[in-house]
Amino acid sequence: MDSFSEEWMTSVEEDDRVEASIGSGPDIHLPWLSQHIQSTVNCGDKGTNFAQTTSICFNFIQEALLKHQWQRASEFLKCYLQTLEDINSQRRQVALENIWKLGSTILYHHPKSNIETFSTFADRMKNIGVQNYLKISLQHALYLLHKGMVEDAYRNLNQAESWRYGEMSTSQEKLIKLIQAYRGLLDYYTWSKKKTESSQSDMDSYAINAATQDMHSYFRQASVNLHEIIKIPGVWDPFVKSYVEMLEFYGDQDGALQVLTDYAYDNNFPSNPNAHIYLYKFLKKEKAPEDKLISVLKILHQIVPSHTIMLEFHTLLRKSKKEEHHKLGLEVIFAVLDFSGCTENITAWDYLTKYLKQIIKEKHLDWVKEGWSSRKDWWPTFHFSYYLAKKNWKENKILALKKAFTSGILLGKGCRYFMYVSKQGHKVQEKSIKTMKKFVMKHNILDSEEC
Repeated sequence: MDSFSEEWMTSVEEDDRVEASIGSGPDIHLPWLSQHIQSTVNCGDKGTNFAQTTSICFNFIQEALLKHQWQRASEFLKCYLQTLEDINSQRRQVALENIWKLGSTILYHHPKSNIETFSTFADRMKNIGVQNYLKISLQHALYLLHKGMVEDAYRNLNQAESWRYGEMSTSQEKLIKLIQAYRGLLDYYTWSKKKTESSQSDMDSYAINAATQDMHSYFRQASVNLHEIIKIPGVWDPFVKSYVEMLEFYGDQDGALQVLTDYAYDNNFPSNPNAHIYLYKFLKKEKAPEDKLISVLKILHQIVPSHTIMLEFHTLLRKSKKEEHHKLGLEVIFAVLDFSGCTENITAWDYLTKYLKQIIKEKHLDWVKEGWSSRKDWWPTFHFSYYLAKKNWKENKILALKKAFTSGILLGKGCRYFMYVSKQGHKVQEKSIKTMKKFVMKHNILDSEEC
């Protein structure tokens, strides 16, 4: 170990012998902290002093972390170890969690830290705070994965899975299942890796058969654990995707559909846009009927109306033979453009412009008025200001034309956005500008307004 690692681990090893004096750690000189400590010691009883000094130290650690001052934070943490002497068991338990979380954060970012130091610290903390053993083991495994040490992470999870302390509580059971799930995810990773290798290499029939059996072994291990975790209400996106991929590979489309359907529609699970996206993409790949695709995307529209898939949803609704779907198609594209992240989405503006023209020709002006009524007070400033007209024309003339066309339809020829763009004499866009002006002049859709 380097000097940093040795000093850090010495502090952790001495956790049972932390002295009450906060300034007694090796090679730590913090005179300004000592002033705070001294003022605390000079007043109040011992219990109050202890709580105040540790609270001050904790605040200093947080401040150092926020400023990314990792060395400074590590020195404070050595002082904070005195909290392990707290006579209150509940506060001592909180301190153990704080030390692990703060210490792991510092070691993750400290420039002199390394895998050996982090792993040694994690192992020590597992032994000190046995009630946090499973949480620490899981985070330790994730750290190892981040460092590319898949086998070490797998061994770590295996050890944690077999660990027991006293009577198994409900929270421990959930953590065990989570650890098993991550082990299943690593089995999936190995399965996926072997699948790729076997498809790319030239192997004889015997080697292919051996590789196939090996893959299936990892599939069985992974599927058992992944199947269990997705029964528990929660957000399990990577676990679900991995499990579904394996089921599809082995031709169990019905099983994959059931997993995705349960994940999306089980009321015990939290609302999760990704669950509906996964189901939609699966059904689309399986060439499901359009009505089925629409029913899935209706829910996604309610949860995330600005999602990029809403452009696909709009297209599906326009292709439908049902009038109610055509009307919803207008609301969907309006809703996409309600969000600031979509204000310059040319595809969305193109869809809205074309659809407004189609709706007008089909005499459904009431749809337009209904959709516009909730937007007329803020869309003019949000989308169609004079400033935006100049900006859009300068940066993207096609976008400016789409928006000008829409503003002319919704606000009339008096809209300043429409007026500005329609007066531009750009040769390339001259035909488009004339077409836009002709359509707006002919179809006085709504009352002319200024924006």
